[in-house]
Amino acid sequence: MTDIREEVLRLSAALVAGMAIGLNRDLRHKPTGMRTLGLVSMATALVTMASADFSATVTDLNPASRVIQGVLTGIGFIGAGVIIRDKTTGEVSGMTTAASVWITAALGIVCGLGAWTMVLVAGTLTLAVLTLGGHLERALRRYAAKGEPAPAPERASQSDGPHQPGR
Repeated sequence: MTDIREEVLRLSAALVAGMAIGLNRDLRHKPTGMRTLGLVSMATALVTMASADFSATVTDLNPASRVIQGVLTGIGFIGAGVIIRDKTTGEVSGMTTAASVWITAALGIVCGLGAWTMVLVAGTLTLAVLTLGGHLERALRRYAAKGEPAPAPERASQSDGPHQPGR
C-alpha cells in the first residue's frame, strides 16, 4: 500500500497531464477538452493504482497487467466516438482527438504506476506533437505541392449546364 501523499501525487499528476492535453484540444475547438481528458487520465491512474495494490495481496501478480490491457482496449471505444467521416467528401476528422484520448489514458496509467520520468517525457512529447504537429503537416503539404503541377480546373461545356456533383 502506498503512502497517502504518493497517492495524491499520482492522481494529481495524472489529472494535470490530462488537463494539459485537454487544454490543447479545447483551444482548437475539438470535441474533448480539459475536463474529459483530465478525468480519463485520472481514472486510468486510479484503476492502475488499485490493481497494483490488489496484486500485492494475492498470489497472482498479473492483475495490473490485465487491468491496463482492459483500460487501453476500453478507452479505444471512447476515442472512436469522436472520429467522424463526412459522407459527402469521405474526409475523416477526429483522429488526433481520439489519439489524444488514448495517450491521456496511457499517461494516467503511468502516473498510477509512479513512473515520473516517463510521465514527464511522454507528456512533453505529446504536447509538442499536438502544438507543433499541425504546423509541420501543413508546411510539408505546401512543400510537397510545390513539386507537383496544380490540377487543371474542370470546365463544363455549354451544353452540359452547371456542374452537378454525383451525376
